[in-house]
Amino acid sequence: MKKSERYANIIPMAELNTKEKRLQPFSVFNQLRQTTPIRYDNSRSCWDIFRYEDIHRILKDPATFSSRRGLAIKDRETILTMNPPRHTQLRGLVNKAFTPKVISDLATRISAITDELLNVVEGTMDIVSSLAVPLPVIIIAELLGVPPEDRNLFKEWSDILVKGPDQNTDEEFNQVIAEKVRANDELNDYFARIVEQRRIEPKEDLISLLLQAEVEGERLSDKEILGFSILLLAAGNETTTNLITNAVRRVTEDRTLQQQLRGNPELIPGFIEEVLRFYPPIQAVGRIAAQDVEIGDIMIKKGQQVVSWVASANRDEAKFAKPDTFIVDRKPNAHLSFGFGIHFCLGAPLARLEGKIVIERLMKRYRDIQFVTDSEMTYIQSPFVYGVKQFTVSIT
Repeated sequence: MKKSERYANIIPMAELNTKEKRLQPFSVFNQLRQTTPIRYDNSRSCWDIFRYEDIHRILKDPATFSSRRGLAIKDRETILTMNPPRHTQLRGLVNKAFTPKVISDLATRISAITDELLNVVEGTMDIVSSLAVPLPVIIIAELLGVPPEDRNLFKEWSDILVKGPDQNTDEEFNQVIAEKVRANDELNDYFARIVEQRRIEPKEDLISLLLQAEVEGERLSDKEILGFSILLLAAGNETTTNLITNAVRRVTEDRTLQQQLRGNPELIPGFIEEVLRFYPPIQAVGRIAAQDVEIGDIMIKKGQQVVSWVASANRDEAKFAKPDTFIVDRKPNAHLSFGFGIHFCLGAPLARLEGKIVIERLMKRYRDIQFVTDSEMTYIQSPFVYGVKQFTVSIT
């Protein structure tokens, strides 16, 4: 694979070269935003963009900054990598499965699963494996109509789909791509079997809905249904898992937040928004310039890769007052953690709801949640994802 074909968004940038910086990259982003707000990285063959204003502009202009990835594995397109008009058609269809009513109806189910998961822990727990991984997987599996008992498989597949090389070498990059292709093949086979079953015997689930749906008089192709199912499983899991973990991480770093939220549960939705800004589950978004375009006073050439560092935009002092301070009731809070424009995250309402319910249940059940200081914190090996692989807490 030639260097020019490597998908920059999964290659680590040289500045984040220690475990400490991967766990807390924000001072690095702040420095880069102030010194080189737009810069070309030769080692990753891409433009890095760090300012809020520039990133906002890129995300809202899909005609100029295309989502067609350098990494559309084996021509597999998903709604994430499509441009209009097909994106608009599919998005409209899938929105029907994510209406506000459907989402709010899920609240009771999310609360019940959260309680079930918490009922079996006592004393200490790893937030990631006990709660932040299983909850979104069970919800997405039930929505799609796939067996929740396969959730360990889903987690393995999701982890591989967001993985990036730990070092910027061709060897590591090619190894990660080979893993992704294999995971994609396995997921394809898995969902293809379920699609066949639903064809014969439709149920009340998303795959049955996609099979019956028509866009401008045409049914979706199997490729589109499989692509969407895989995307929903991976994207729906990984981001919500990190949102939940990052929210708990935050209340252990500043334990006054726990008293605040316990005493004023109405603050929880705003708290979740501030977690999204402060510790965004996705910290970078990749695009390709569809034509020559000027950003700031820099000319970006057609075909060049552009990586928008959302985690930097969310800390931009030109947009947010006291950006490095966590303000639980920050208003306005126009963070870019779910993207912006036509690719705004489809699952955002569901992720917000799951995050809100988890924090409500935790605050109701426990008097104090503390990070177990001698436990290990390992960053997720993916440059565009921000989260940790485990987070052990003691609960009172």
